[in-house]
Amino acid sequence: IKGIRAANCHDCYSAAMTRAHNNANILTLGQRVVGSELAAMIAKIFLSTAFEGGRHQRRLDKIAALEEEFGQ
Repeated sequence: IKGIRAANCHDCYSAAMTRAHNNANILTLGQRVVGSELAAMIAKIFLSTAFEGGRHQRRLDKIAALEEEFGQ
């Protein structure tokens, strides 16, 4: 779906990096993999981490071009 960038995170590092480098806007968590305390920490980090832009923006521009080309 156009504009959706979902990430499945299992630790705090992956939550921070997917926001900072991929500008993910949907967080998914495995119920049987991540405990409730860790899930809360992951969500807090995911929501508070900003996209870095710069060299990472090129990746998003490529995805946006594909979305436009294929109408997704």
